[in-house]
Amino acid sequence: MASDVAETAASGATAPDRVNLAGAKTGQRANRIGVVKSNKMQKTITVVVERLVKHPLYKKYVRKRTVLKVHDEKNVAKIGSVVEVEFSRPLSKTKRWNLVRVLRAGEEG
Repeated sequence: MASDVAETAASGATAPDRVNLAGAKTGQRANRIGVVKSNKMQKTITVVVERLVKHPLYKKYVRKRTVLKVHDEKNVAKIGSVVEVEFSRPLSKTKRWNLVRVLRAGEEG
């Protein structure tokens, strides 16, 4: 057992990446892509993330929506923008996500 570890270290091979239950590598933060629905708060936007889930009985795909409160430090995201967000430490009672980048600009109106 100890010789296997020594051989692996000597050959320069790396250990296999660890993967958590969500499918992301450990040490990586979860990312989501969604649409901005509200930017009326200071430095906070509301993002809706949609996903398709198969109904267990009827086998039809149903749209599920998750609403996230996202920290937008520079207030760059507008309503309708498509944004990428990443999971972070708790920033407030309901805010757990940070804005990574705006993928497609929306129209404020």
